[in-house]
Amino acid sequence: MDTRRSLHILATTLGTAGLLISGCTSGSSTSTSSSASSASSAASAPAVPAGLKPYYAQQLKWRDCGVEGFQCTTMKAPLDYKKPDGTKINLAVSRKKATGPGKRIGSLLVNPGGPGGSAVEYLQSYAALGYPAQVRARYDMVAVDPRGVARSEPVVCLTGPQMDSYTEVDQTPDDSHEVTELTDAFKELADGCEKHSGEILPHVSTVETARDMDMLRSLLGDEKLNYVGASYGTFLGATYAGLFPARVGRLVLDGAMDPSLDALTLNRDQTAGFETGFQAFAADCVKKKDCPLGTTSTADAAARLKRLFTDLDARPIATGESRRLTESLATTGVIAAMYDESAWPQLREALAAAQKGDGSGLLALSDSYYERRPNGTYANLMFANAAVNCLDLPPAFVDAKAAARAVPSFEKASPVFGKAFAWAALNCADWPVPPTGTPHRIEAKGAAPIVVVGTTRDPATPYKWAQSLAGQLSSGTLLTYEGDGHTAYGRGSKCIDTAINTYLLEGTPPTKDEKCS
Repeated sequence: MDTRRSLHILATTLGTAGLLISGCTSGSSTSTSSSASSASSAASAPAVPAGLKPYYAQQLKWRDCGVEGFQCTTMKAPLDYKKPDGTKINLAVSRKKATGPGKRIGSLLVNPGGPGGSAVEYLQSYAALGYPAQVRARYDMVAVDPRGVARSEPVVCLTGPQMDSYTEVDQTPDDSHEVTELTDAFKELADGCEKHSGEILPHVSTVETARDMDMLRSLLGDEKLNYVGASYGTFLGATYAGLFPARVGRLVLDGAMDPSLDALTLNRDQTAGFETGFQAFAADCVKKKDCPLGTTSTADAAARLKRLFTDLDARPIATGESRRLTESLATTGVIAAMYDESAWPQLREALAAAQKGDGSGLLALSDSYYERRPNGTYANLMFANAAVNCLDLPPAFVDAKAAARAVPSFEKASPVFGKAFAWAALNCADWPVPPTGTPHRIEAKGAAPIVVVGTTRDPATPYKWAQSLAGQLSSGTLLTYEGDGHTAYGRGSKCIDTAINTYLLEGTPPTKDEKCS
């Protein structure tokens, strides 16, 4: 696999990590603060919001950050935008200056999603190296780790061993004892976040991060925000557009979220999305002589995968280390490979090995999904994912009984993954901080043209979400990729890349409802 392409896959995988454990999906973060009414009034908002002049007047001090070609700095932001004179937080920013030739357009902010994915890491490992050369030539490539994420006041919840236990908990409980174990695990995560990150926990909403982005836009000297967001990053970009429509420059929202949906609907839609992704994988697999799920039909492949999960539920298998492959870890490993079809060969190998009693392949996929390091520690991806999602939207379920009642509807959406996804959506029920957002439409009236990108068989962000967001945005244009995998830009479609590059470089959006393959 091409190195830059694999880094892109990793970045977009991180962009939606947390589905199984976090449950509140990458697209569930929403807030009343970016409602249509507030968005319409934001068009006439002053250049510097009230009380924030010291922040908008700060000077960024760029320094070498140890990665060739990149500069880093720290930006100050208020912990609580309602109390700008109170506690300040530090947000990590990185950039790679435009390489030329050609006239510099401005800065291009990027975000890989999550919530919880490190934008700085995405910039330094992929975007500033792998985006088309003509884009990098004319834009300073810039990223800021959102508040609560990676280098920006990271939310901390569990130790490495505690997180290992958390990821192994049975997500398809068969009796009251297993239900209690699962709810206790969710409670332990929530309590850990409150204990170790209680001060920042109420202030990691998507709206606050969007406000941070506007501050950075100003500090970079840009009149308008140019931005490429993937997965949850599309919701962040749309939220920005709703708050500051007059400051929208060229926005690409790839793998789009639908902010009008509640958490239950989002989770169930995404469950169906992963079923679509699995069906595409299975259809490809059964054509191959060595398919570990058989060569008969996709229905038979699904039955065999469910049988493997059931066997692992009863008897976890060896992985070559102290941890064993449980049903939950195996499910996460399969999900991780659904994000990009180039990972399908790795998944076939991992499934074949698991059927022979070797769980190392599926465990490796699961570990990459959770950002587990070789030394047994974890990045804060999953902690930030839960913190943002549970703050941005009321929980899908308030208790275990509600989750149990919803299992049949989730299993209808996905016979393979439905039960696990239903129970995973319980994770916000005991969150220590009340949600600050509600589902709402984002229209961003008065904004410049915004390009919304949807992939027809995207497992993590179903295509209908892109259709909905493009329809909500008053200046939205839908660009469709007819294919597999999560997100479309930079993934091999010349048609998609040409349309987006033209928009970023010339400001001309794709023709209405353009389709690519």
